[in-house]
Amino acid sequence: MYTQSLDIPGGLQPVDPANTDVSPEQARFDAVMQADGKIEAQDWMPDAYRKTLIRQISQHAHSEIIGMQPEGNWISRAPSLKRKAILLAKVQDEGGHGLYLYSAAETMGVSRDQLVEALHAGKAKYSSIFNYPTPTWADVGVIGWLVDGAAIMNQIPLCRCTYGPYARAMIRICKEESFHQRQGFDALLSMMRGTQAQKDMVQQAVDRWWWPVLMMFGPSDKDSIHSGQSFQWGIKRISNDDLRQKFVDATVEQAKILGVTLPDPDLKWNEERKAHDYGAIDWEAFWRVVNGDGPCNKERLATRVKAHEDGAWVREAALAHAAKQAARAKKQAA
Repeated sequence: MYTQSLDIPGGLQPVDPANTDVSPEQARFDAVMQADGKIEAQDWMPDAYRKTLIRQISQHAHSEIIGMQPEGNWISRAPSLKRKAILLAKVQDEGGHGLYLYSAAETMGVSRDQLVEALHAGKAKYSSIFNYPTPTWADVGVIGWLVDGAAIMNQIPLCRCTYGPYARAMIRICKEESFHQRQGFDALLSMMRGTQAQKDMVQQAVDRWWWPVLMMFGPSDKDSIHSGQSFQWGIKRISNDDLRQKFVDATVEQAKILGVTLPDPDLKWNEERKAHDYGAIDWEAFWRVVNGDGPCNKERLATRVKAHEDGAWVREAALAHAAKQAARAKKQAA
């Protein structure tokens, strides 16, 4: 049985074994969904399920790759060798996450070249959060603490996704994201123990990122054209609003430890709900960024396209070497 209560129209319906209009392949797929099992790459799946996963996994992969940029430009300016080494490791991890996810998407019959071309052409989306600038070192810490903290909230349920390759990739990614969140918090804690100028820098960065991070979870699921079906298929497990609430409740306590103020005058504990109330989110601002009108949209995509073009010689050399090795092996076998 499904392990989550779905208060949505057209929720998961039991499979009717007497329904002869359902193909054997569809019946097996429905049975796996009912059992909350796993679909693997070699299994039959509905086209809509495949397309939904390709869209979601590729968007996730693009986000990891684009997400290397806001922090990557601070590697050469990190305040110490320790912080430089930590940031290098983190940015490298993000690149690895993108590769895991592109590989998971490829198991569904789409090529990596197709996915990358869609991103570069502006046809594929990535997380809106990476279209904001990082003007100070404190922004790098806040990305680790808040952005990666929100990502963990979003991604832990994906470890139970019904598509096996995606779920398994997410297990490793979530472990590494936990490290990223801790390193961000540690960097900020060090600054909050420093000078007043450092403390002010941290507070200003928190003020910049708080609302965009809350937008990361997306609008309410009742306004989404994809969420209902994703719940039915076991791709989505927890609603956007519930994930956002969990994040707010956890972050309020962490902010107290840091000694920073979250920039929301409406943020307060609601004893009746046993959760924090928070202010209204500016969804118009969110959609402007999603649709390409954010502070860094054009810069982020242009940087990605240039890096891809500049690296063409590496890909060509690797393919030539692989072809040469294959020809050599064939000749030896003959």
